[in-house]
Amino acid sequence: MFLTYEDTIRFLYDSLPMFQRIGPAALKNDLSNTIKLCAALGNPQEKFKSIHVAGTNGKGSTSHMLASILQSAGYKTGLYTSPHLKSFTERIRINGIEVSDDFIVDFVNRIQPLIGEIQPSFFEITVVMAFDYFASCNIDVAVIEVGLGGRLDSTNVIHPVLSVITNIGWDHKDILGDTLDKIALEKAGIIKSNVPVVVSERQSEIDHIFITQSNKLNAPIYFASDEYTAIRKEVNGLLLYDILKEKKEDLVYQGLSFPLQGFYQSKNIKGVLKSIELLKSIGWKIPDNALRGGLRAVVEQTGLKGRWQILNSHPLTVCDTAHNVDGITEVVRQITAQSYLKLHIVLGLVKDKDVTEILLILPKDACYYFCQANIPRAMDAGTLAEMASHAGLTGLICEDVNQAIKEAEKAASVDDMIFIGGSTFVVAEIENL
Repeated sequence: MFLTYEDTIRFLYDSLPMFQRIGPAALKNDLSNTIKLCAALGNPQEKFKSIHVAGTNGKGSTSHMLASILQSAGYKTGLYTSPHLKSFTERIRINGIEVSDDFIVDFVNRIQPLIGEIQPSFFEITVVMAFDYFASCNIDVAVIEVGLGGRLDSTNVIHPVLSVITNIGWDHKDILGDTLDKIALEKAGIIKSNVPVVVSERQSEIDHIFITQSNKLNAPIYFASDEYTAIRKEVNGLLLYDILKEKKEDLVYQGLSFPLQGFYQSKNIKGVLKSIELLKSIGWKIPDNALRGGLRAVVEQTGLKGRWQILNSHPLTVCDTAHNVDGITEVVRQITAQSYLKLHIVLGLVKDKDVTEILLILPKDACYYFCQANIPRAMDAGTLAEMASHAGLTGLICEDVNQAIKEAEKAASVDDMIFIGGSTFVVAEIENL
């Protein structure tokens, strides 16, 4: 019997296989554990409506945006995302409020015999915990973000009202497959019979995967990038989007105010808008002021962090959780568009990423501060520095993330830029994030 939250969380971290810490060894190649856990709890996932969000990049931002809009429209909205940055409770929220410590302690105490019997992973437990919490709180809808892949992800026991796939890129090739087709097929595993699916970004080399799968299941499919154009602009320092539809001639939203600064958000917003359009078409009450308000307040209402998040203005200091080739390519594109005298990059990676490919796309004229997050999967900072030198990148080797940040701040002038990233786990360790 666990009495404290701290003891409960320590048990979850130390006793259950956790992908964030140990990698693929934590994964099970079917949904049987999740199905057993859900059945033992009375199938809580069947007691609320849900929206399922998968994709290589953008699924977290998309999930938070959808949840914020639904909350602004008056729906009691659950949000399940992973991994967390600072606190385990970030993973499970209702109307932006994190799950209580007391619920977590109670839940783990209730299912401890099942844990011994089924031997689930950390992720399987957290997914079922979220379902149980949402059902017990009588929510209207939950936005459920896939952890990894789709087809075999523990979240894939739900039958949603809408499936959303943001994009497909190179990530987790050792698990999901060594071609984009194979990766896309895993993501397409969330498509359900007769349930509409929104694909945020049409990618011509793999769109046939989604079309074939949706046809098989009689699931209406919509490619949001075919229907919407997002024009990003700044007015008096405020980031706004104009949204056009129907062959780029029909202005459907003017001046959407949106705090997420990443260039890549222009791709995500299209999938969000198409999703809201479809929900409205089947009877959901989501007025325009809720859509605008939900987007404008997404950070405050859902606690979203680490997406081109500006930490300081002088020097300009930004962090981002991008952690694969496609994500970091977008980040580099945005760094290049900034004004600064000298660029400083605090960089840490995990061992199971395409490290060499990532290093080759990073700016060569930056001063680097190589570090490692405090998890077993983190690449040793010295090894990273050595690999980086072969790509023409040089800098200091630092013991940990915050030491690296301090070194960068010491070296930077007020007109320089500091970027912190390479891994979600590097961003998670930033003090005062």
